[in-house]
Amino acid sequence: MEQQKKAYIFALIVVLFWTTVASAFKITLRYLNFIQLVFWSSFTSTITLFLTLLIERKLKDFRKTVKIYWLNSLFFGFLNPFLYYLVLFKAYSLLPAQQAQPLNQTWAIILVVLSMVILKQRIGLKSIFALLISFIGVILISTRGEITNFKFTSLPGVLLALGSAFIWAFYWIYNVKDSREPIVKLFTNFIFGTIFIFLLMIILRQKFFPNLYGITGGIYIGIFEMGISFFLWLKALSLSKTTARIGNMVYLVPFLSLIVIRLTVGEQILPATVIGLYCIILGIIIQQYYARN
Repeated sequence: MEQQKKAYIFALIVVLFWTTVASAFKITLRYLNFIQLVFWSSFTSTITLFLTLLIERKLKDFRKTVKIYWLNSLFFGFLNPFLYYLVLFKAYSLLPAQQAQPLNQTWAIILVVLSMVILKQRIGLKSIFALLISFIGVILISTRGEITNFKFTSLPGVLLALGSAFIWAFYWIYNVKDSREPIVKLFTNFIFGTIFIFLLMIILRQKFFPNLYGITGGIYIGIFEMGISFFLWLKALSLSKTTARIGNMVYLVPFLSLIVIRLTVGEQILPATVIGLYCIILGIIIQQYYARN
């Protein structure tokens, strides 16, 4: 089998995994609170990433870099998985999955805004137009289409979902400056992130084994949202002739997720969600197109 076909297969597997995670978040939160879910998913992901290091024979790279970059990993591990998933899972506990998932997708647009502020990058009129389109999508989803009433399902939930996008965009901006192997970097970050959530569990006297169904869901999320998906995605990118051939497949995820949410969670998908999501993705595509040209 030629490499490009393998790349498509790996990418398709990852897309299918990612389309299930919004539903997995929502279902698992029926059995665990958001703090417990962060612990079990982060712990599972750390183990998964360690096994990936062994398979890829990158353990030596980890040993060489951990003492040099431990402060970086302490900071990045605090941002992701610790803070990012605490905020994201809390948002999912307050909002329908069909709202939380698209609002979190705005991180790609927020990345542009933060690049202006932090990296002092200039932004053109076309990029501003793209931002406005995505912003309209955010308003549509947040208000369930009731723009004139401006009534939110949960204003704290909306702010948290958007906050998670800000955290992820901030994490991405600074993380790209770290020159380590991606899998090594992620594994080290998750070690520290898991330590943070472990300490928080103890401080808040959370139950470590509250519910078997919840723990199973946390393990699933740790493997397919945070762990093996990242490894397979890197494989797909390395095998593909161009990153664009694979990268564009990501846009399928939020739309396919709505189908899975309807079938598994039972939420009635609102027209405003579909239109709003389309606006968000369209804004991202326009922004990325003009960024390359």
